[in-house]
Amino acid sequence: MTAPTLEIDIDPVWGDDVDWEALANRAAEATAKIVPEIARENLLVSLVMADDEEVQALNKQWRAKDKPTNVLSFPMLSRDEVLVAAANQNAPGMLGDMILAHGVCVQEAAEKGVSVETHAIHLVVHGLLHLAGYDHELGDAEAEEMENLERKSLALMGIADPYAVED
Repeated sequence: MTAPTLEIDIDPVWGDDVDWEALANRAAEATAKIVPEIARENLLVSLVMADDEEVQALNKQWRAKDKPTNVLSFPMLSRDEVLVAAANQNAPGMLGDMILAHGVCVQEAAEKGVSVETHAIHLVVHGLLHLAGYDHELGDAEAEEMENLERKSLALMGIADPYAVED
């Protein structure tokens, strides 16, 4: 199975005790198995694993929200364009950019009781789905569809459902 090619830039704040590049590529491969329209190695994604300050500045500039968020996605193609491009497997293309915020990721992982690595993988899957044209902010049905795709992608990696409600 092919997956999009990830160009990865990792801020030192993420540390070098984890192979973040391998984890991100693993997430891309699993997502491509569930969302075959992005299963193209000639499809490029820029992934920046940044600090909170960088993400906050981008969130303020592009979304008028002056706070960091866990992941920002900047798609280069509409959903329809992604589907058309998938039909032409030889056409190279830029799917878009994703930026993860380290501090937010660490905080959310602690709140969820999962490792930072597990949460970062979830955020990469989530961001890739946004780049593929999925959007949970369009309504409940769209949110459920996107969450189901996330669950399936994460399950391929042996990661539990991040949306499961514990009793």
